[in-house]
Amino acid sequence: MTAISLPSLAGNARDLWRRGSASAWLRPPMIFGYVVLAFWIVAAIGVQWIAPYDPIKQVGERLLTPSGAHWFGTDALGRDVFSRTLYGARYSLPIAAVAIVVSVTIGSVLGAVAGYFGGWVDAVIMRIADMTMAFPAILLAMAVAASLGPGLNNALIAIVIVWWPIYARLMRGQVLSIKQREHVESAVAIGASGPRILFRHIVPQSLTPILVNATMDLGQVILLVASLSFLGLGALPPTPEWGAMITDGAKNFYQPWIAAAPGFAMLTIVLAINFIGDGLRDALDVKATRR
Repeated sequence: MTAISLPSLAGNARDLWRRGSASAWLRPPMIFGYVVLAFWIVAAIGVQWIAPYDPIKQVGERLLTPSGAHWFGTDALGRDVFSRTLYGARYSLPIAAVAIVVSVTIGSVLGAVAGYFGGWVDAVIMRIADMTMAFPAILLAMAVAASLGPGLNNALIAIVIVWWPIYARLMRGQVLSIKQREHVESAVAIGASGPRILFRHIVPQSLTPILVNATMDLGQVILLVASLSFLGLGALPPTPEWGAMITDGAKNFYQPWIAAAPGFAMLTIVLAINFIGDGLRDALDVKATRR
């Protein structure tokens, strides 16, 4: 009976994916999200061929207004703002992506172990997660980054410390729900080991909300990286990171283009990621697909 039910479950999941994704991926917000995200990924990878100027060197007079030569003007040191904005994607996007991947990995493993084994293991892991989540994310990240010292690597560590409990709690809830299903009870009845049941029969079916949540959180992590750099706890000068560029813009209030360029960059990419996350959620939502 187990050998028959498991393939049927996999087949049903594939059918639901085909029916749901066909409409979700063709929505205008999703198309906009993919185009914008693809642009910034290309910019991050090939910025040395795309950017018109070196982001560190002085290429013009100080505080030039936007023009044909400098699309977003120059900053207080005569550096091209447009080139620095493009180079900013090379720092913000990889840091945010790595932070999400590490947080998802750590949180999912700990949450799965806590939900499946329960007892004191569950209590210890969840109490640590609760203590971490008791603090506002930005305040805890600031405290950790300040204790470690400024720098993007330390900002990455701070974000992972702040973000992993979200996925631990989410995975724990999924495991508690799925481990009561018939195919898991069948695996227990035939003598499968605990780790095999957990990582072969439970975790794969728990990944849908994790994937959707990670996609939505990517935009928030980009903003958190920029916030730490804005406060002087992230990228160090003269790194062309978006948050640090907004700090330079705040010092030159009457030259708004210095902060407007990185601000617009973050607006577009966070909006695109949210559109993609919404579409992904609709595509993987079984109830919405059936409706």
